[in-house]
Amino acid sequence: MAAVVETFGLTKIYTLDFLDVEHGRLKLRLGRKRRQRVALKDLTLSVEKGEIFGLLGPNGAGKTTTLKILMGIIFPTRGKARILGRPLGDKWAKARLGFLPENPYFYDYLTGREFLKYYGQLYGIARRERERRADALLERVGLRDAASLPLKGYSKGMLQRIGLAQALLNDPEIVILDEPQSGLDPLGRKEIRDLILQLREEGKTVFFSSHILSDAEMVCDRVAILYGGELKNLGKLTDLLSARIKDYEIVARGVPAAVLEQWRSRVDRLLVQKDEAMMIVRQESDAREILSRLNELGAALVSFNPHRETLEEYFIAQVRGGANV
Repeated sequence: MAAVVETFGLTKIYTLDFLDVEHGRLKLRLGRKRRQRVALKDLTLSVEKGEIFGLLGPNGAGKTTTLKILMGIIFPTRGKARILGRPLGDKWAKARLGFLPENPYFYDYLTGREFLKYYGQLYGIARRERERRADALLERVGLRDAASLPLKGYSKGMLQRIGLAQALLNDPEIVILDEPQSGLDPLGRKEIRDLILQLREEGKTVFFSSHILSDAEMVCDRVAILYGGELKNLGKLTDLLSARIKDYEIVARGVPAAVLEQWRSRVDRLLVQKDEAMMIVRQESDAREILSRLNELGAALVSFNPHRETLEEYFIAQVRGGANV
């Protein structure tokens, strides 16, 4: 599948000036020192056409810096990137992007409909078409009834939805969203999540940053994990998580009480209710041995479930350096 966003060794270093003050009983010296902060270091990744790609990490990980570089808001210290095969800043490529920043600023005296029509003018969309798109997008993001209200009366969730409508106004091929679910209640996060999934169904590419890992786990095809400005891991969620099994749950019926007592020291957890026993073991070898013994005993296997690590658990392990993957 073709890559629509690519970065190669992308790095951003900020140089900070500060005053160095030294004073004693008889002297006062003022000097200026410079300190560098690496916000992003040698980021190389690609986003494929038609996928939902999540850029994950805590605050200060380099997520917003990456998206700002791609949008041309700031410039990299070194490295390069391509969007739709074109270098950063290419007008043809930028016209095919939709962008929602983390903290967008809106002209709060405009109504929702006026806001979208204003941005439609900036995009150069003809009057009738921008009116049609504005009404269609207000309906799509659930703001039809608030279309005539000024933005200053919108809630946080409503502002996020009108911002997303703005990002879709030019019918972009790639939608870039910076923390689109931040600050929203569970219902608002679900609405944004559902809309992201709809965009993928329409063939659009969605590239978004987030620290809300549960939401990313529900929608992302692939993720990149950033920490301290560095890429920690990259890949399909199914591949990243499937290899990380925490334990195995075995539920069986008709296991003799004496056998269950023998297994008690080998399992992490054993629950017995009437004729059914639920066992949790950590080692695959123990799970296989129990399954083999159940077959020998003629006991009924009700279920066998490997418990895989969640994305949140995986992320914590990565940033703490506790995972060898």
